[in-house]
Amino acid sequence: MQFSPESNDIIQHLLTHFPPERRESALIPVLHLAQREFKALTPEVEELLAQTLEVPIVRVRECLTFYEMFSDKPVGKYHFQVCWNIACSLLGAEHLIDYLSKRLGIRPGEVTKDGKFSLRGMECLGACSEAPAMLLNEELHTNLTQEKLDKMLKEIGVP
Repeated sequence: MQFSPESNDIIQHLLTHFPPERRESALIPVLHLAQREFKALTPEVEELLAQTLEVPIVRVRECLTFYEMFSDKPVGKYHFQVCWNIACSLLGAEHLIDYLSKRLGIRPGEVTKDGKFSLRGMECLGACSEAPAMLLNEELHTNLTQEKLDKMLKEIGVP
């Protein structure tokens, strides 16, 4: 397993921003890159990251398990992450999760059989003043309503 030449170039560029003894400072952006490239941060990807950054594998695992934006299981091409923290919950996040679940035919934590869609609830996105909020892949959507979800779903081909 290895990074694509394009990803490897990006990693090497990122590493120029940190002194050699601080290579692990590049871990979060490299985790994002690895997730986009490999779709899941499996144990094999963790090992690759540790070797690439020359850091202990436990450092990679700590970041992967601490931050919710990373997944050790494949996610869909369209990954819905709905905030279910207090502000979003008070403004209808559970209803929106249930609605997405019905429309996509999956429960939170699942991926459709064709791998096109995945859904999960997640903790705070830091958009409480514009709750409810959601990430669709890496794009933040705020002040969500069922109508806004319908528009997004239509744009990505959900009947």
